[in-house]
Amino acid sequence: MERRRLVSRSPARSSASAPEALPVPEPEANIRRRPGRPRSEEAHGAILDAAIELIREVGYDALTMDAIAARAGVGKATVYRRWTTKEALAAEAIERIMRAIPVPDTGSTEGDLRKMMRDALGMYRDPSTGALLSGFVAAMARSELIASTIRTGFVGVRREALRKVLERGVARGELQKGLDLDLALDLLGGPLFYRFLITGGPVDERLARGVVDAVLRAFAPKSSHP
Repeated sequence: MERRRLVSRSPARSSASAPEALPVPEPEANIRRRPGRPRSEEAHGAILDAAIELIREVGYDALTMDAIAARAGVGKATVYRRWTTKEALAAEAIERIMRAIPVPDTGSTEGDLRKMMRDALGMYRDPSTGALLSGFVAAMARSELIASTIRTGFVGVRREALRKVLERGVARGELQKGLDLDLALDLLGGPLFYRFLITGGPVDERLARGVVDAVLRAFAPKSSHP
């Protein structure tokens, strides 16, 4: 009897009931992702971060694709699918850490310049940033692509912020008209960079104050009565 009841219900089920739901597939990310390996977007960022860390630690010359892959926790094939050379990888990694520099407005050119110089001192004093700057200099000597990336990005964004401060100072009448902006920018940034990389002298508040004082004196508005 039980068998007859089961058989008699089957036609009604096939004609009137909704079809059985198919198993819900596991999300693609869960299927493709292997334990311990980052997903594609995560892998891309992890590789770039690993490159920056290694430039800090060992410099550009000792940087290898194998070491980057190991630090990022990805396979070498994952790295080479995105970049065929360490030069291209390092250039993109450098771009990743570039960001716009806020332009201060303290109400005076002197105050703005002193604020920016204090910020620059913080960068030079940070051991990780200092090591990275040294690595960048070595990389620039080896690769025109990296040199161009650093000049237009890492250095360029800082010069652009200072340029805006100087232009505003001219407009306010606090700096002389016809100011050679590129020369002023070199005078503001050069001493810190020179001490950090060449002489090894202190990059401190005294140096920062002296640089700003010298620039303000050199480019003060010309008197209308000599």
